[in-house]
Amino acid sequence: MAGFIDEFLKSYGPEVTKQMSSNFNVDQGTVKKLIPQLAPLILAGLKKQKETRGGDERVDHILNKYGDASVLNNIKDLISSKAQAQDVDPNLGGLLGDAGGIQAAQALAKNMNIDASTIMKMIPALSPLILGALTKKRDTTGKGISGVGALLDADGDGSILDDVAGFLLKGGTSRTCL
Repeated sequence: MAGFIDEFLKSYGPEVTKQMSSNFNVDQGTVKKLIPQLAPLILAGLKKQKETRGGDERVDHILNKYGDASVLNNIKDLISSKAQAQDVDPNLGGLLGDAGGIQAAQALAKNMNIDASTIMKMIPALSPLILGALTKKRDTTGKGISGVGALLDADGDGSILDDVAGFLLKGGTSRTCL
């Protein structure tokens, strides 16, 4: 999982950081620290869907429905439209559980000194980009959905919780910086 997030940050991080900073009125340094905290939550939601709602087929369904890789070609417009949205779902339609996005936003708000409502709007702005990058990875690696399923559980123990916790304890990135 950390490898995927590092890859995402290297490929798209500068543009995502710039656009989120501009659209949500949060300084770029804070956004740069926030993105690696939010990305594992989205991946954890996918992992939970995989474990409890239908395996790789469920993840494949979510990616087919919400993971349009073309959003990566126009990050500016996607983030702008999400920032202007009035009706926001920080739980991503249940992907993050009944209150996972809200709880994460509240916890991160305290640590990052940002209003929780801003983070609640940032989650749905980041989610299609993460899902789009996963779809692109699924479609270009030749490993299909099994490759995505494998990266959701980095250490292969059947649980993503230790992967997310380990990633966050390392400060949200492995060795790769933006």
